[in-house]
Amino acid sequence: MADTTGNTSETRAPDADPATGRRKSSWRYIGPGIVVAATGVGAGDLVATLIAGSNFGYTLLWAAVIGCLVKISLAEAAGRWHLSTGRTLFDGWASLGRWTTWFFAVYVVIWGFVYGAAAMSSSALPLQALFPDVMDLKWWAIACGLVGLVFVWFNKYAVFEKVMTVLVGVMFVVTVYLAIRVTPNLGDALAGLLPVLPDEKDSILNTLGLIGGVGGTITLAAYGYWVNAKGWTDTGWMKIMRLDNRVAYATTGIFVVAMLFVGAELLHSANVAIESGDKGLIQLGDILEDEYGAATATFFLIGFFATSFTSLIGVWHGVSLMFADFVARYGKKNEADTENLTGEQVASGRRERSWPFRVYLLWLTFPPMVLLFQDQPFRLVILYGVLGAAFLPFLAGTLLWLLNSPRTPREWRNGPLSNTMLAAAGLLFLTLCIKQIWDQPWSEFF
Repeated sequence: MADTTGNTSETRAPDADPATGRRKSSWRYIGPGIVVAATGVGAGDLVATLIAGSNFGYTLLWAAVIGCLVKISLAEAAGRWHLSTGRTLFDGWASLGRWTTWFFAVYVVIWGFVYGAAAMSSSALPLQALFPDVMDLKWWAIACGLVGLVFVWFNKYAVFEKVMTVLVGVMFVVTVYLAIRVTPNLGDALAGLLPVLPDEKDSILNTLGLIGGVGGTITLAAYGYWVNAKGWTDTGWMKIMRLDNRVAYATTGIFVVAMLFVGAELLHSANVAIESGDKGLIQLGDILEDEYGAATATFFLIGFFATSFTSLIGVWHGVSLMFADFVARYGKKNEADTENLTGEQVASGRRERSWPFRVYLLWLTFPPMVLLFQDQPFRLVILYGVLGAAFLPFLAGTLLWLLNSPRTPREWRNGPLSNTMLAAAGLLFLTLCIKQIWDQPWSEFF
C-alpha cells in the first residue's frame, strides 16, 4: 500500500500474509495509541488516582485496571469503524439522525471553550512552580496555548506523533520512578486486584468514578481519526490497530497504577490529604520535596508538565480533526457526495490544512484566554460538566448501534465480547452522567 499521508514513510504497509492478504502485526507501526494514551491521561486523571490511593490505599487498584479495559473496548470500536467502513466516525453518527449533529455541535463549542482555559492553566501550573519569579500563572497559560497553537498549525501528524512519543517517554520515566521511590507494598498491591469495595460512604459511586476517569473522553472518539492520519485506512491494518490500542491502554494503566502507588504509600500511610484538581499535583510536588529532596520534586514537575501539555496539543490536534470532519459533513450537498467523508481524506493530510481545522484551533486558543483573567462563567461551567458527562454514554451507545447494523460489513460487526464491553461502558458512563447532572446546583442556575 502506498504512503497516502504525505507525512512519513512509516505509513507503508508491513508485509502481508500471502494466505490471507492481511498485513502482519508489527511493533514499529505503533503510534496512534501512544497519542491517545498521552492525550487521555491528563493532570486531573492523575490527581483523581492519587486521591483514590490516599483515601483507600490499594483497595481500588482493580477498578483502575477495569477502567483501562473499558477504554480499550471504546477506542477499539472507534478504530474498527474507521477501518472496516472507510468512513469517519462523524459520518457514522450523522447516519443515525440529525440529533447526533446537534449534540456534537453544541458539545464541541461549549466544551472547547471551557477546556481550552483548563488545559492552558494545567500546563502553566508546573512551569510557574519550576520558574516562580518569571511571570504570573495566566501569562504562562497564554504562552502554553500559543505554543500549542503554533505547533499544531505548522506540523502534520507525523511530527505531532513523534513529539507526543517523546513526552510520553518523559511521563513514563517520571511516574515509574516515583512508584519505585515510594517503595510500594507489593503484597497489598496484589490484594488490591481483588474486586472489593472500600467501607466508606458513596464507595460505589467513587469506584465507578475511578473506573470512568481512567484516560480520555472525546479523545477516545479521536482515536479513529489518528488511525487514519497515520495512513491506516482499510481492514488490512486491523490487527496492527488492535495491538496499537492495547499498547495505549497498557501505557495508561502503568501511569494510573504508578500514581495510585504514590497515593497509597506517600499520602494514605501518612494520612495526608491533597486538593482535587491540578493544584493537587503542586501540593504533591511540595510533599515530594520534603520527603525526597528538591531534585525529585523538580523531576516530578517536569513529568507534570509533560502530562498536561500532551493533553493540550492532543486535543488541539485530535478534536480539530473531528471538527473539520463535522464541517465537511454539514456542507454536503447530497448523500452521494461522500468524497470528503472518508478515512483517505484524513490520511492525505488535507484535513490538517483545512480552514475548519484551523478555525477550531483558534477557538480552543484565543476565546478561552478571557477565562484566565476572570472567574469562569457559572452557567457555562455547569453546561460544560453536563455535556462532558454525556459524551461517553453517547459514544458507547452510538458505537453499539453502528457496529451491530448493516452500516458495518458483517465480518467486522460486534461479537459477544465487544457488545458486552460496550454495553457495560454505556451503563457505567450513563450512571456517572446522571450523578453529574443530579449534583449540579440547578437552583442557582436559573
